[in-house]
Amino acid sequence: MANPAMNEDSFSPALWGENTMTLNGTINKSILLIGITLLSTLVSWNYVGLFAPYLLPIIIGTFLFSLVIIFKKETAPYLAPLFAICEWIVIAVFSAVYEAQYPGIIIQAASATFALFAVMLIMYRTGMIQVTQKFRSWVMAATWAIMLLYVVSIIGSLTWFYEVPFLHSNGPIGIGVSVFIVGIASFNLLLDFDVMEHGVAAKAPKWMEWYASFGLLITLVWLYIEVLRLIGKVRSR
Repeated sequence: MANPAMNEDSFSPALWGENTMTLNGTINKSILLIGITLLSTLVSWNYVGLFAPYLLPIIIGTFLFSLVIIFKKETAPYLAPLFAICEWIVIAVFSAVYEAQYPGIIIQAASATFALFAVMLIMYRTGMIQVTQKFRSWVMAATWAIMLLYVVSIIGSLTWFYEVPFLHSNGPIGIGVSVFIVGIASFNLLLDFDVMEHGVAAKAPKWMEWYASFGLLITLVWLYIEVLRLIGKVRSR
């Protein structure tokens, strides 16, 4: 799968136990993690200025924290809620920066994100888009290409040697790139839904509900930030 936290190996039969994963349990835990992230963001909104200068280290730290969960999946019930709390820093800082420049953009981005989530869920449940192996491979390749592009961009920004063309520009090509990235992030939701369904069918262990919810949260946060960037580009023209 494209999302490293969500792949079929996560539901290996070797991990099965007596208490197994259910769809309702996964949905409830997903709502809980999303709620923790949103509540933490709202409560700490007035303090984002304290964290803004340290955004990059915080992002790197959050990424490393997520790796612990990915490689030690059984820690998800304990670490996923803490990860959700950490995510508020990234979301709050990004949101505050954009809201200062474009008032009202947070509501626009949040509404668009949940609208895309609803559309992807409907498409998945109705079978309008089939999550085939070919589809998985295409989305996975595109996602890793985007991640590599961002890594290259970050290195270039830190070293001042270069800047990735069009990634941050508000011209037609730059907006087109953002639309493409938002599309890939949205397609990752389909992969997340599919993996959850396979996990339930495979009777994965109960704690995998937390792990699957953690993977979905990663995709939603990524999608929100990309939507925020896209709207910012459009409104800056």
